[in-house]
Amino acid sequence: MSTILSTLETAWLIFLVVMFFNVMIFVHELGHFLAGKWRGAYIDRFQIWFGKPVWQKKIGGVQWGIGWIPAGGFVSLPQLADMQGIEGEADIPKDLKPLKPLDKVIIAAAGPLASLALAYFFAILVFFVGKPVAELPTTTIGYVPENSPAAQAGLQPGDIIRAVDGQEVHKWAGNMEGVRELVAMSEHEKITFTIERPQADGSTQQLTIESGYKLPETKWWQRTAMRQVGIMPAAPAIIGNIIPGSPAQQAGLVTGQRIVKLNGAAVYSPVAILEAAEKGAVELTLQNPDGSEMTTTLTPALPGNWQGLEGARPIMGFLWGGLDTKPETEYPGVQEQINQSFRWMGETLAKVAAPGSSVGMEHLSGPVGIGSYLYQMLSTTDGWKLIFWFAVVLNVNLAVLNILPLPIVDGGHVVLGTLEIIFRRPVGGKLLEWIQTGFIFLLLTFFIFVTFKDVGDLVGGDEEAAAKLPAPVFSK
Repeated sequence: MSTILSTLETAWLIFLVVMFFNVMIFVHELGHFLAGKWRGAYIDRFQIWFGKPVWQKKIGGVQWGIGWIPAGGFVSLPQLADMQGIEGEADIPKDLKPLKPLDKVIIAAAGPLASLALAYFFAILVFFVGKPVAELPTTTIGYVPENSPAAQAGLQPGDIIRAVDGQEVHKWAGNMEGVRELVAMSEHEKITFTIERPQADGSTQQLTIESGYKLPETKWWQRTAMRQVGIMPAAPAIIGNIIPGSPAQQAGLVTGQRIVKLNGAAVYSPVAILEAAEKGAVELTLQNPDGSEMTTTLTPALPGNWQGLEGARPIMGFLWGGLDTKPETEYPGVQEQINQSFRWMGETLAKVAAPGSSVGMEHLSGPVGIGSYLYQMLSTTDGWKLIFWFAVVLNVNLAVLNILPLPIVDGGHVVLGTLEIIFRRPVGGKLLEWIQTGFIFLLLTFFIFVTFKDVGDLVGGDEEAAAKLPAPVFSK
């Protein structure tokens, strides 16, 4: 029964993602449609998705339909441009007169304007309902693996990062302004960290450290990994549920305690404790909820029911607590959201174009990648609020990309209409046809490329799955 419910839930979330895309496409094309009606243009078809229609109906002289290729949509406006190569053959009246160039500009620009209007609509919703803060508010380093670029450069757990490559940071991740994003999108061979290092007397030492980076290996069908230096954020090491009869229970650990020292040294991340426990006994200094402290030695042991099982190893016998905290909700201003979306898009395109950056065209996402991201959002608590916020970002991107002065997109039609106003004659000919055909080929190639990478990231690598062990049981 649980499998059936899980399948139905997955199908429902996928349906919601598809409908979300369709709403964005419909509103964008509706802008062209309404502008076309206003300017007296002949409209042949209004279709969501490309390809031969799987459903169609003629209403008011316009054929409405849904194509079989789940990508994009269009309003067939023969007077605006000849797009039969993409949209299919149009039923054009013999006495159809050409549009005025100003009408062409208005109709072409109406799609991006509609997308921008939809972005404002969602921004207003976010302003009222809020959005979960998907950020890590710390800039303190919690763990530095041995032999990592960060360790070789001299970064240490407990260091407080104040700036990355000269840009101030106030969070570990979030809004393309955190430590993680600035490291990933750095353009330099050495990444510069401005840090404060706590001293034994309570003061801090100001340091500037340059670190190299690494690009984790990925499979050929996946995207190239982003830059990493090997640091992890600080996180509290709080004791959660304790397994009966485990080394943790025998050592006197109690749920709610916080591990503040490991083998006599300050600890900033549970990862450091797990790594030390793999090597044997550990001395833990624990802080009780009332502020008092206790020190105990814990020796990991193998659960009795794990004897001889593949992947079994000694464990301490407790779960980590404090992991189910509900994220805070923020209420960003409407124009703040719009401005932020424009800024993110500009910064992303700048990084793609920058010669020293590891960010390339392959790191842009198509419908599959965006759909996967939306699916993950919907699967989280208050994910619908995140969807509203993400809709602001997506519609701003859709508006900007379509208004760029490139062939076949709306911005290209605006340019052609503007040139027609200036030179008092239509711009066309064989050269324009070749340019448009070539751009269509490039656009389809890029679409296939990013979709391939999107699917590759979903499939993942060919690493062997970790052995699934039963719930650990220790003898009394």
